[in-house]
Amino acid sequence: MNPPEPDILRQTRRHFLSRASAGVGAMALASLGHGRVGPADDAARSVARMAPHFAPKAKRIIYLFQSGGPSQLDLFDHKPALQERNGQELPDSVRQGQRLTGMSGNQASLPMAGAQFKFERHGECGMWVSELLPRTAAIVDDLCFVRSMQTEAINHDPAITFLQTGSELAGRPSMGAWVSYGLGTENRDLPAFVVLMTKDKGGQPLYSRLWGSGFLESRLQGVQMRAGRDPVLYLANPEGIDRARRRRMLDRITGLDAAQHAQAQDPEIHSRLAQYELAYRMQMSVPEVTDLSDESDATFELYGEDARVPGTYAANCLLARRLAERDVRFIQLYHQGWDQHGGLPAGIRVQARETDQASAALVTDLKRRGLLEDTLVVWGGEFGRTNYSQGALTPTDYGRDHHPRCFTMWMAGGGVKPGVVHGRTDELGYNVVEHPVHVHDLQATLLHQLGLDHTRLTHHHQGRDFRLTDVHGRVVRDLLI
Repeated sequence: MNPPEPDILRQTRRHFLSRASAGVGAMALASLGHGRVGPADDAARSVARMAPHFAPKAKRIIYLFQSGGPSQLDLFDHKPALQERNGQELPDSVRQGQRLTGMSGNQASLPMAGAQFKFERHGECGMWVSELLPRTAAIVDDLCFVRSMQTEAINHDPAITFLQTGSELAGRPSMGAWVSYGLGTENRDLPAFVVLMTKDKGGQPLYSRLWGSGFLESRLQGVQMRAGRDPVLYLANPEGIDRARRRRMLDRITGLDAAQHAQAQDPEIHSRLAQYELAYRMQMSVPEVTDLSDESDATFELYGEDARVPGTYAANCLLARRLAERDVRFIQLYHQGWDQHGGLPAGIRVQARETDQASAALVTDLKRRGLLEDTLVVWGGEFGRTNYSQGALTPTDYGRDHHPRCFTMWMAGGGVKPGVVHGRTDELGYNVVEHPVHVHDLQATLLHQLGLDHTRLTHHHQGRDFRLTDVHGRVVRDLLI
């Protein structure tokens, strides 16, 4: 039997150099008065190792993701010509041979379907908004509308993955993970990236990889907060374990992990320990931030009575504001149910009723508290809906299929221009005809507002540099103050 090799012989050149540089860095930090540099401290620092590339306009993002693909034609993109030609066949000159999904591509007819809802102009900007969204209509002068969004994916999972990670293929880091990688956290007692999902909603499934860290370190992934007694799973101590015993256990694990890292040189060892330490601190911070009992009746009236029910969209919007107050860097909300292939008039009413008041209240509340100027709020889904009816078109009912060629999103605060309508679609709402904004352009613009150059926020993996926007994207400066 051969004797075990010494550690030095099992190290690659990369491991040796990284270990040597880490040691030099630790001595330098200690000489500057930082004291002992342990693995957890080192890992926590590495989260914030990158400063903004330039002065940011926003400190944080609240992303209100409307999963399923809201119909822009029934909410924001008013098309009188489509209503006038209701029931007529979609012209080939408009479709231009573009692909359709298998759900409507085999239909013998593609009858155009005008919105069955009234539109009016609102605010000084004169933005057209459907009667479905009266609360949103009341704050249009605080919003920046992008009517010319475009994506490449035509089905839900790749489209959502594309918006959240910059790639249609699963496995890339999410936008929140990239932001955490680039900027770190301003509150060591809470995650830099928090995920909130409306409870008891059906629709397209949402997988944890949408807020995952991909090939970045695992501590950069989003932390999901849920409704119920335990907002974060497995955070509470089990019966018989008090906080002092938990502290002793973590101190012992710190020593063991340090020994393991010295041998294996795996950065995930420090990442795992950093998550243990954050969880220990979250045992105190999470119950405080999720306790809405100190909110006033006026606040609940603003967000709606649903805000008193944990896990509702309204409650999550209110919780998002509380997280923003505590400097959480990226707050991701998901609300399912916008996928109306049939029965759209009834289905979209439900969605609007669940989200309109709370979305507008969040913007209003942030503005009142002086937080909107450095908080960027984003509202939108993964694609739009077709201007023709999927299935039978009747005087009272219709459905709409997926449509990647154009859809509408809005933003507020964080250095974007208020009261602006950017981009335009054709008179039938099928193609963008002015100022197209690709998904990668949106991602580049959001990073820019946080002070990050999307071309420089990279991570070397499997032989090349990766970034959120891949090799694409431009900052849409027309949207910015």
